[in-house]
Amino acid sequence: MTSLFVIQGADQGARFELDRLPASVGRDPGNLVQLHDREVSRFHAELRSSGENFVLFDLGSSNGTFVNGSRVSERKLATGDEVQIGSTLMLFTISEEGSGEDLAEKIKIITAQQADQSRIVRTISHEEGSRILDPHLNSSDSPWLARARSNLQIMYRTALAVSHTLDIDQLLARILQLIFEWVAADRGCIMLVDPETKRLEPKARQDRKGVDAKERLAISQTILDYVLEHKEGVLTSDAQEDTRWNPAASIVQNQIREAICVPMQGRYDVVGVIYIDTATPPGRVIQNGGGNQFQDEHLKLMIAIAHQAALAVEDTRYYSAMVQAERLAAVGQTIAMLSHHVKNILQGISGGSYLIEVGLENHDEEVVRKGWKMVEKNQSKISALVMDMLTFSKEREPEMLPENMNRVVADVIELMQVRAGELNVGLSYLPAEDMPTLTFDPEGMHRAILNVVTNALDACEKTPGGQVIVGTQYDSQESILRVTVEDNGPGIPAEDQEKIFSLFVSGKGARGTGLGLPVSNKIAKEHGGRIVVESRPGQGSRFLIELPAITPRSEPTNIDEPLFDSDNKETTDHSGIHHRPMAEGCNPRFEVRH
Repeated sequence: MTSLFVIQGADQGARFELDRLPASVGRDPGNLVQLHDREVSRFHAELRSSGENFVLFDLGSSNGTFVNGSRVSERKLATGDEVQIGSTLMLFTISEEGSGEDLAEKIKIITAQQADQSRIVRTISHEEGSRILDPHLNSSDSPWLARARSNLQIMYRTALAVSHTLDIDQLLARILQLIFEWVAADRGCIMLVDPETKRLEPKARQDRKGVDAKERLAISQTILDYVLEHKEGVLTSDAQEDTRWNPAASIVQNQIREAICVPMQGRYDVVGVIYIDTATPPGRVIQNGGGNQFQDEHLKLMIAIAHQAALAVEDTRYYSAMVQAERLAAVGQTIAMLSHHVKNILQGISGGSYLIEVGLENHDEEVVRKGWKMVEKNQSKISALVMDMLTFSKEREPEMLPENMNRVVADVIELMQVRAGELNVGLSYLPAEDMPTLTFDPEGMHRAILNVVTNALDACEKTPGGQVIVGTQYDSQESILRVTVEDNGPGIPAEDQEKIFSLFVSGKGARGTGLGLPVSNKIAKEHGGRIVVESRPGQGSRFLIELPAITPRSEPTNIDEPLFDSDNKETTDHSGIHHRPMAEGCNPRFEVRH
């Protein structure tokens, strides 16, 4: 599947699947890729297929079309290319299907039973492997080799730093710290190009101990412009070349300031600059025989470090854009699903209101009662929907109170008897005789059990002689409180048991919201418990809600700790549901000089 993913601009986070070609790009709603960007023409560009290739054409736009920073009128695209149209930056990708299956055929893992003759002759830990780059490992190294080890070590530590954080501010601060451990700089800063204004913005600064950190760091605008325009690192000195190391009064009175400024070159463009400088006292200049503090070697390695940092900044921005895209998709799905259910409920209320109006006009009390019953039924639906939405959408701590679970379940049974009668399903209750008063969230558990019982009743709607049996159990040996809900409905296929607790997944078709069971699962986990599903197609289902049994006199229990270890035989899916088979601020300190 070919797609354009917006990583910068008004539509950031949007993904456009290019399922048909040619695909036009522009502001006009008629485009397959519609961008809400004022700098984009109505019909700006078009993506066409040419054999197995994809070619982007500019349609005579006002502001041009750019691929990887270069203006183009026609360009063949490859996966990873950056397409800029107006102020919108998009990533072009082609996902190849079936490659995983091909690799599985080409790679074979040999087991011990298949006469594996290989044997382990040497092992080495990650820490020991990393020490190979330690410049202090071997004091007998030549100066050249020691320097090479030091350079490799700083690059290795930089690679580790960029791989361990997604926070750009933390990353840049760590990069400066590593640079200062390696080179004798006095001051340094990192500035990033703002994606919107295209101006450099200070993001991190570091000063060597003993340097006045309150002093503003003055940086030449000329140097910054050169680095950004030519994408080259520069090494500068403010001493005159012909009298640089002559101990004249001018040098004695004024320290020689050296600086390195390098571009942070990413995959496609410069994302910022790294700047360091040092002020060398005249006495040290004379002692060193006129040698510079910063050498070409420092400049080259600084460019390499800046490149690593730039790649990390780009990756972090791409990751943030992808997260935003997933959030937008989730919000869109939520709005669409909830709108559908609210619409159905409102239609039911509208129908009931119409019957009430007709009954009042005709003085027909029976029609009024029928209409009012419809209104009440749909009012209960929308109330339940709102409560489920509130429960699922916010993190909450259970309000732990002393209560008897038998009374909570009995209230649910009484509430659902009318519903069971409407569906012609039997609903019975088997309370535990030895149920003590325990500590849990009565309101939360009432909703959790209500949702599971409602689901069981609906499952038996089309089952002749449908039955739902609800029971409670108290296991004093294991300190576990259980609520069971069994039905003789059609059962749940094994492949669907992992899905029923996912948001908006419902086996009731248009009648279900897909919120009830996820809410029950969330409430159970908030108590430190779980829900176990036992089901076979054609043999009904059994939902088992298990909670830690906390007595009112018990010491406070950390309900965030899992009640059950991972050594049990049930399987656990990604949502935490258990399944088992049926029992058979630095800006003020920066200054850019123009």
